[in-house]
Amino acid sequence: MWNPEKALFTELYQYPEHLRHTLENLPGSSGVYIFYGDDNAFPLYIGKSVNIRSRVMSHFRNPAEAKLLHMTRDIEHIETTGEIGALLLESDLIKTRRPLFNKRLRTARKLCSIRLQGLSAQIVFSDDVDFSHSEDLFGLFKTKMSAIEKIRDIADQEKLCYGALGLERLTKNRACFRFSLGKCAGVCCGKETPEAHQERLRNALSTLKIRSWPYPGRIAIVEEASGQTDYHVINHWFYLGTVKTLEAAKAFDIAVPHFDRDSYKILCRPMFETDSSKVILLD
Repeated sequence: MWNPEKALFTELYQYPEHLRHTLENLPGSSGVYIFYGDDNAFPLYIGKSVNIRSRVMSHFRNPAEAKLLHMTRDIEHIETTGEIGALLLESDLIKTRRPLFNKRLRTARKLCSIRLQGLSAQIVFSDDVDFSHSEDLFGLFKTKMSAIEKIRDIADQEKLCYGALGLERLTKNRACFRFSLGKCAGVCCGKETPEAHQERLRNALSTLKIRSWPYPGRIAIVEEASGQTDYHVINHWFYLGTVKTLEAAKAFDIAVPHFDRDSYKILCRPMFETDSSKVILLD
């Protein structure tokens, strides 16, 4: 959709000479950068990169970001040992400081997931179910409607029955309307077994399965680069913070307020696919 305000700034784009001096202080290493306007207490934009200087310069070359650059008066940076630390810090800062131009990581604390129960696909919420330990949870959604739409998409692709899934009411001893259209394989009228219906549903959802927290309590993920070491302290998929020593990591303990979608997505790969020696049990 055409945005006249954005188009105006794009047309008037000029290289932000007033920010040129900030490039001199930006490192070519991993970390987070913060764009500030006239008030340094409230950031305009927070980003991350494995090369802070290169990433900030890419903003300078992008006419579509003319409005952000026009408003920016200063750019702060925070170096991290590696990419994991940058991802975690960016996510944490966006949630706590809520910059004007960031939208993607402003995740609502209340999340939805799909739980298989019998033949149906039930929608459950993170304030009712412990997403860190529950089995048979599939997908992380910001709204109930987005979860339902995912179930409908899978049902359409796999010829699953809306009625059996709990999306529509079924009339006893009668096939659903979608069966007459060839869009349901017929579990509602005995043309398909409930077990076959359930297996196709589970297979279609398999890539969305939420992995349970595999440790008894807190862990530290060790990230090392260029002679530096960071210990990222995690508990039940929630990022508690980063410290420089194992002793500080063991002493780092706060209550886990909620399951965090972004931390989960950031941490799944390094936790399950990296050398096990990089994960230290703290509890």
